[in-house]
Amino acid sequence: MKKETLFVAFSTQKGGMGKTAMTVLAASYLHYAKGCHVAVIDCDFPQQSIVKERKRDNELVINDMYFKRAAYEQFRSLGIKTYPVKGSLPENAVEEAQTLMENSEKPFDVIFFDLPGTLNSEGVLKTLASMDYIFTPISADRFVLESTLQYATLINDNLISVGKGRIKALYLFWNMVDGREKTPLYRVYESAIGELGLSVMKTMLPNSIRFRKEMSAEHGTIFRSTVFPADKSLLKGSGIEKLVSEICQITALNSDGKENE
Repeated sequence: MKKETLFVAFSTQKGGMGKTAMTVLAASYLHYAKGCHVAVIDCDFPQQSIVKERKRDNELVINDMYFKRAAYEQFRSLGIKTYPVKGSLPENAVEEAQTLMENSEKPFDVIFFDLPGTLNSEGVLKTLASMDYIFTPISADRFVLESTLQYATLINDNLISVGKGRIKALYLFWNMVDGREKTPLYRVYESAIGELGLSVMKTMLPNSIRFRKEMSAEHGTIFRSTVFPADKSLLKGSGIEKLVSEICQITALNSDGKENE
């Protein structure tokens, strides 16, 4: 039986929580390292950070011989092109995804959506309701946690619990975790979150400067890029492999890009 393309969003209303970075890291890891057929719809209008990042990445590949060779070697070894990144208004995001799917030579396994951090726009709610899964980063900061839980509860109560749209589940995950913070603190938080009817993923991502390491003219190791996978030396200990693996388990997506039967 033919499987449908999964629509997935990293979504939160708190700025600086890493939803855009997670979108790029998950898309690039699945596409370049795991062979999934991936696309990204950047509807976080007007900043559209992923569209701008793809433009910077492409310019470096075109103008810098170091990256040009790296891109050539990657294509030669993997035989895959870069995944498409399309800019869109929130209200047009699903239609943009459908156009991509209609024009693609092979079915997409996953399309990631980078959405604005607000539910005030009807276009955002419409697009959120069209997702299969929503993943929301949280931190142990009280103000961030309160705001994010309010956001997640609103989605859960107004979309998921009442069966509006196609959302199968919303999961929270800990991001920017300080290694000095005690595990019991998170267990207390998770107990309170569970009472709200929300689920928390097992994977916890550390607070690390590696999440800001993009392509640059200095040719340093790359962690976040739309045209290359994260460097293996930086990937270790980042939690990204574990996070994506857990997402694959939740969404029934195998690492080879096929949904489980």
